[in-house]
Parts: sequence; structure tokens; C-alpha cells
Amino acid sequence: MEAIKKVEFNKVAKVILFAILGTLLLTVSAKIKIPFYPVPMTMQTFVVLFLGILLGSKIGLLTVSLYLFEGIFGLPVFAGTPEKGIGFIYFTGPTMGYLIGFLFAVYFSGSFKYEKGFVNTFLKLLFSVSFIYILGLIWLGTLIGWDKPVFKFGAQPFLLAELFKILLLLFLIPALLKVKKIIKIT
Repeated sequence: MEAIKKVEFNKVAKVILFAILGTLLLTVSAKIKIPFYPVPMTMQTFVVLFLGILLGSKIGLLTVSLYLFEGIFGLPVFAGTPEKGIGFIYFTGPTMGYLIGFLFAVYFSGSFKYEKGFVNTFLKLLFSVSFIYILGLIWLGTLIGWDKPVFKFGAQPFLLAELFKILLLLFLIPALLKVKKIIKIT
């Protein structure tokens, strides 16, 4: 009985450790801007998909949820914080839909099996990341008005960068799957 309790405690400790490390990685990915045309790129969407693939749907979802709660409760974890505000007020701003989309993206990227080839994997990653943009555009349009060019503001400038991040993940997936087997977190 003691051995079972110890194994369960070790698994919970491992999950908590990886969730905290994941939120730190998301925070760093939000703060670093990479020069890219036409707008600078952060690596947040890359890290969201990365965490889903590495940690699986449940622990990935826990990690992104923890990250969002950290931001909602005032920690400067989001892109543009603390310069543009913090907490719930910042969360409910123009990027809220994208942030909520992180939850769907990490869940789906963590749910898929990645063993059916390059095109199949590309489509799974594209499907997963699409939730970030769909929910982001819906919220942005609701917030600024549908009479504005919502797609042009909220998606078009980022699509080339998104393609780059998905292609990068395509090449990293075999290594991520090997690491996933080693850490045995899911």
C-alpha cells in the first residue's frame, strides 16, 4: 500500500513540475519577439502545440489553464504585460479569444497520434492551431466591431509565421515523441 501511495505521489509531483515548467516556457515564449515580416513573432502558439505533443491532452490542458490563471490573477505572463496592463482586465482585452484558443489547441495537439506521415501530421497541427485564430478572430470582431477588417488585423499578419512554426514542429515531432516516452508523464 505504501508503494502505491509513493508511486501516486511521484506521478502527481512530476505532473506539477512539468506544468510549472510549461507555464514558464509559455511565459518566455510570450516575452521574446522574433523579427518577422510583416509583424514580429512570438513563439507562443509553437509552445502551446509543443506542450500538447509532449505532455498529452490532459496535462497540456492543465498547463495552459495554469498559465491563463497566472495571467488572470495578475502575474505578468502574457505578451505585452506588464507594459499594457495585467490581470483580468488585460485578459479580457483584444487577445482573450486567442488565449482561450490555446486551451483547444493544446488539447487537440495532445490528443492526436503522430505516426501517419508528413502531410497528415501537418493537417493535425493546422487543425489544432486553427482554434487559436478562430476564437481570436471571433472575440476580436466582437470587441472592435465586425465593420472593421478583423481578419486583416487579427490573422493575416501572422499566417506566414504560423506556417514557419508548424513546419518547425513537423521536424521536431520525432524527437518530442522520444522524449515523451522517456519522461512517461501521460
